[in-house]
Amino acid sequence: MAIDRLRSFVDAPGPFVSLYIDDDRAHPDGAKQAVARWRAIRRHLEDSAVSEHVVGAVERAVLNSPPGVGRAGRAVIAGREGVLLNEHLAAPPSITALRVSEYPYLLPLLESALAHPPYLFAAVDHLGADLADHRNGAVHRETVHGPGFPVHKPATAGWHGYQDFAHTTEEAVRTNARAVAERITELVDRGGSELVFLRGEVGARSDVESCLPRRIQERVVTLPAAASGGRGGEEEMAHQVGDELTRRRREADSAVLARLDAETGRGSGLAAVGLAEVCAALRCGAVDTLVVGDVGSATVVCGRDRTTIAPDAETLSGLGEPPIRVALEDEAVPFVAIATDADIVRVDQTRDLTDGLAALLRYPVGSGADRRSASGAGTGAGSR
Repeated sequence: MAIDRLRSFVDAPGPFVSLYIDDDRAHPDGAKQAVARWRAIRRHLEDSAVSEHVVGAVERAVLNSPPGVGRAGRAVIAGREGVLLNEHLAAPPSITALRVSEYPYLLPLLESALAHPPYLFAAVDHLGADLADHRNGAVHRETVHGPGFPVHKPATAGWHGYQDFAHTTEEAVRTNARAVAERITELVDRGGSELVFLRGEVGARSDVESCLPRRIQERVVTLPAAASGGRGGEEEMAHQVGDELTRRRREADSAVLARLDAETGRGSGLAAVGLAEVCAALRCGAVDTLVVGDVGSATVVCGRDRTTIAPDAETLSGLGEPPIRVALEDEAVPFVAIATDADIVRVDQTRDLTDGLAALLRYPVGSGADRRSASGAGTGAGSR
């Protein structure tokens, strides 16, 4: 899952700097604009009393990191001890987002990861493949040259030795397909690609797909060969790839929302709706999937431990926990969800959620004594 790599943030000491910027440096003035943009960011960080050590670490991440390919964004998250995350975003943010808070601001990063999941694009033929591994906003490209040769049978059988030559050719094709499949499997296992887009002539595609393990075959989406008959480039298929990624995400979101509606409708206790219910479920560690819509600028009240949150000070005090700070809902709630191993689904504004929040639960959350005990569920995790 996209959020697995964020779980290490739970124990990192704050405050946190969360920065999302346009990292396009391809045009002639790109480098100058990056420096000018950084000056404004530095002033804000200094005004927010961020230590020079952290400011310097963020500066190096912003100005010295290799730029993305084409128009891209960059996400930088830093804690008290330095940069925790520095990676490309597949698309730049519409505006620069900069926050200094006791919680990292992770929603934009999660949105980008959900909209652009890791995937592998493979353009194949009987000689090998051109591979593009898309992960964390970056692209790694390589070419697999199959060792088998020749791969073309003679045009006629009317010559001595045809059968031996044909057998050699078939074996060369199989050898090359295995080499491509082995490399695809290695990249998928290493990078966690959710989909494998396989492009090429039908025979070459089928040969490679048949050599893949079943667990990889289940992720394959086939695409047509180039009109010229060659492998073809990825650029020509960008629209089809984008449509498939969007379709898959909508299907996944729809499944979560359908289950949320079903559990809410039958009163099973496996759904929480609204800020108060979601906070209670988070304190119990009961949230399996957090659903985040439009939360606006709403806030929550936090206790001594960063994972103990409530909709208001009265609720927190009733749990025997003194209110320590007020935090933005879009920072604190996703943080606690990640801290308690929950998944997160981001839905657009067309879905009206009470307080912009809902959750599917692992088990029903009671009231009274059960909820009072929930205030200590996360004690020790993330307290700084």
